[in-house]
Amino acid sequence: MSRSSRRLMTVIAAATAASTLAACGGSDDGGGGDGGGGGGDASANEASDIGITEDSIKLGAHFPLTGVAAPGYSEIPTGSQAYYECLNNEGGVNGRTIDYIYRDDAYNPTNTSQVVNQLVLEDEVFAIVGGLGTPTHSAVLDFLNSEGVPDLFVSSGSLLWGEDPETNPYTFGWQTDYESEGKIIGQYIADNFPDAKVGLFLQDDDFGEDGEAGIREYIDDQIVAAERYTPGNTNVGPQIAALQAAGADFVVGFNVPSYTALSQLTALQLGYDPQWFYSNVGSDPTLVGSLLNNFSQGQVSDASLLDGALTTDYLPTVDEPDNPWVQEFQRIWDECGGEGELTNYRIYGMAQAYTTVQALQAAGQNPTRDGLVEAIEIAGGDWEGPVLAPFRYSEDSHMGTAGMSISRVTGDTTEEVEPVQLTDIGGAEIEPFDGEMAEVPENGIPNEESVID
Repeated sequence: MSRSSRRLMTVIAAATAASTLAACGGSDDGGGGDGGGGGGDASANEASDIGITEDSIKLGAHFPLTGVAAPGYSEIPTGSQAYYECLNNEGGVNGRTIDYIYRDDAYNPTNTSQVVNQLVLEDEVFAIVGGLGTPTHSAVLDFLNSEGVPDLFVSSGSLLWGEDPETNPYTFGWQTDYESEGKIIGQYIADNFPDAKVGLFLQDDDFGEDGEAGIREYIDDQIVAAERYTPGNTNVGPQIAALQAAGADFVVGFNVPSYTALSQLTALQLGYDPQWFYSNVGSDPTLVGSLLNNFSQGQVSDASLLDGALTTDYLPTVDEPDNPWVQEFQRIWDECGGEGELTNYRIYGMAQAYTTVQALQAAGQNPTRDGLVEAIEIAGGDWEGPVLAPFRYSEDSHMGTAGMSISRVTGDTTEEVEPVQLTDIGGAEIEPFDGEMAEVPENGIPNEESVID
């Protein structure tokens, strides 16, 4: 269905629903308005689309619960699950509880296709939310859009999820894209390390390519080498040695956490000590510390090798115990979470679930798949919450968060060295964010008005 046709069907559905309510005189019972807010409060809940019943909304996701990518990433859905559990205890969204199903794809695109097919065709979910990984989610991008399944808030910063809504009308990004992150990193280096000889350590896919493109917009003439690794090949000795041989005294890594640990151990063996800057994806000190301990068989027991490394942030982190959002997420984890501690990955999952609830509220009392997409395009750019920068959602862009701050790693924590900067893909300039972090709403549930009635 074309975008214009989808919009027409949404308007027709809304008009039909309004006419039906007028003929019936409305209703004050049937679950309208209980818990979660958002949506018309006079109509009864209906089974309005696939995955929607009178009292539940079924959502699906794919994550690497096993395999090489499981450390850290497997915690994200546990954070989302805890948030939905506490939300359900408060009445859900418009009286509907969230039925959240997440399946293991082991970070294997073939597995991703299988589990997403199962979620859509057998489990009949209303939407896929937060599917993780560029190579994995790319395998199901065409399928979800051809089936008209909302594909929300992909856990990856690839441009694929938001750059071209005409091609992928049902897909939305969520976190800051890698090109915008690269631009913010590049400008920071140009301003603060203008004489640095910069080397790039890149994952050999869209992750590394997008990050490199953004960085080169600002410091192309400072880059002396760009080395790439293939995921799965754990020998990065040639790449790190090449960066050292090129004279790079500042290395930027667009890599996953395991390759942060591998790059640090390899550099240690080579006696190579540049200034490091790791993108947000690969910089969690707690996880990297555990990986260092594992890979070195205990010779490196913590994240001390990361001391002084720079990184980026678009969410509050567990090392900010006084942050109101961290305090709220800690409460949610304590009350509704499972085993283990609150981590940055669980905060990611909770924050993503928060945005999902905003979308469901905006889609109205009886949401439809097309209505959900329409609601995000109309209202999403104005949403506030735990994310540090505004979203870019509109009819013309399905890109997620628009900015990041820059921090320095010190031990197991980070300290901010530059506040949030905003930008976009392409030729958009970078400018400081002059807004403030949103206040935490009661019980951590967003209070938004619907845009589809």
